[in-house]
Amino acid sequence: MHATASEFLGETLSIFEMYKRLGEGALSQASDEDLFRRLDEESLSIALIVKHLRGNMLSRWRDFLSTDGEKPNRDRESEFEDGEGQTRAAVEAWWEEGWAEVFGAIEALRPTDLGRTVTIRGEPLSVLQAITRQMTHYAYHVGQMVFLAKHFRGATWDSLSIPRRR
Repeated sequence: MHATASEFLGETLSIFEMYKRLGEGALSQASDEDLFRRLDEESLSIALIVKHLRGNMLSRWRDFLSTDGEKPNRDRESEFEDGEGQTRAAVEAWWEEGWAEVFGAIEALRPTDLGRTVTIRGEPLSVLQAITRQMTHYAYHVGQMVFLAKHFRGATWDSLSIPRRR
């Protein structure tokens, strides 16, 4: 059975909500120190992953149907740099701001929009393709967040899904 466009949009919201919850589970279990800890100089902290996700979400979803998904005012490289005054509260605010943009854009879409063309970095994509692209991108980064939080938490980690037998 093939999903209709309306079902796809509903399922898209559900999947994005699931990834938001998973990320929040990781954030809630990371200590303030671990939020900013890197495994090594080349890796990102949980906080930097959130910072990058926010930058991507604001760029991709703001004026989604009418402007390129890579906004000219986005400074992508700064998303991977620690900055002064970064706190848990700031990270949580970035998280909420980014997701609010995603949900607002998806909720505004109509089934007929799925066949429309948008651009990301000048590349034309159907709305369906653009949504799928972002869904996989966010899954990738939320998985990184969960991995890091679980690594830092160790044996005291509370499973976000089905716990392993102990």
